[in-house]
Amino acid sequence: MDYKEAVEYLETPRFQGSRPGLESMAALLEELGDPQRGMEYVHIAGTNGKGSTASFIERILREGGYRTGLYTSPYIQRFTERIRVNGAEIAEEAVVRLTERLAEATSRLRRKEIVPTVFELFTAMALLYYKEQQCDVVVLEAGIGGRLDATNIISRTAVSVITTIDYDHMNVLGDSLEKIAWEKAGIVKDNGLVVMYPQREVVDRVIADVCRQKKAGLVTVDFTALNVTEMGLAGQKFHFKGYGNLEIRLLGTHQIKNAAVAVTAAEELIKRGWHISNQNIRAGLLGTRWPGRLEIVHRDPVVVIDGAHNPQGVRVLTESLARLFPGRRITFIVGIMADKDYETMTETVLPLAEKFVTVMPHSSRALASGKLADILRKKGCSAISCTTVREAVDLAMELSREENGEEGVVCAFGSLYYIGDVRDYLMKDEDGGMDHDPYMGGSRQ
Repeated sequence: MDYKEAVEYLETPRFQGSRPGLESMAALLEELGDPQRGMEYVHIAGTNGKGSTASFIERILREGGYRTGLYTSPYIQRFTERIRVNGAEIAEEAVVRLTERLAEATSRLRRKEIVPTVFELFTAMALLYYKEQQCDVVVLEAGIGGRLDATNIISRTAVSVITTIDYDHMNVLGDSLEKIAWEKAGIVKDNGLVVMYPQREVVDRVIADVCRQKKAGLVTVDFTALNVTEMGLAGQKFHFKGYGNLEIRLLGTHQIKNAAVAVTAAEELIKRGWHISNQNIRAGLLGTRWPGRLEIVHRDPVVVIDGAHNPQGVRVLTESLARLFPGRRITFIVGIMADKDYETMTETVLPLAEKFVTVMPHSSRALASGKLADILRKKGCSAISCTTVREAVDLAMELSREENGEEGVVCAFGSLYYIGDVRDYLMKDEDGGMDHDPYMGGSRQ
């Protein structure tokens, strides 16, 4: 088996889909020797902001001298992005070796009529790798939900983190905020500790109830202690509680709030004996990079990519664009899944929109680009459908320059299933450009 064959095996149709419950995940890990046991975890669930918050926390822990694992999903450009140790992606050789172990375990399980899902296989590989690499702590991003998510197979956490909760994946999680919040709160452990992004009252109540039932401590991040002092295309500076002049390279006010969640989680770990200094927190925030989230990947015109794929995410994106580019009209590249609330998502960006260029993401669930263009035209918008991402990017940049010259702004959003292609086309970076920043003079460590 080579690397290509390994990825094809992992993504084979027989493993597609999702299945409620942790029974098959438990059976798979038992076949593999239960690698999840004996490690420390920071577990993160929520609708939006999970990946960025996880990345902030991981980098802070790494700055503190801990050997870290980071598990996120989905990937933007390469499968190996989702499994990292001390910031380095899992090697292709390791993917092959661990896939062979997974294939053997899966073969044994099929005799018991147990077939793991793709996400269960990915998660099992990550846990095997982190155990093998002797990680001191693993920052684990939940997939969909929390209670029945494959990542929730772990029995204890150093801290559980809950980011913003809103409507998404309602066919799986439920059709009300109460139901969605209850599923997300499933990561709370008995007698554990939870750090939570401030939520709507109904969500706060559900999570607080679950914490009381499980006798878990609950710390809600104090956003009233946030004071933003500088915001620009190169990054942002802010004060938070006793920390003055904190700095991040990630853009958008929501990232400042995600950073505050990470700082609060670090403070709680410090209270429990973890060796993290103020300087570790500062360096961790500054060193964090998170591709595909309000990321500038080109200049002249400016091209921004963002993985916003639900109404809350698009609201946050729109607010951030309005702050970063006041008074500027934006040419949007849009590709959306057919099962998303695309009507609300597209209406949200209309006040900023100059024109739209539509694409169809690489997914069986994707909304056809022609249909999306028709929907936008019915709203009175200028919309052109394209057949490829490259065609869409070239056209959007051309349209933006025609209207605004070098002051043009293009933003691609709607689905993580295609923005990696935009990133790859414009940055043409062999290593994926994880530390690339066109406003900071190239790569940074």
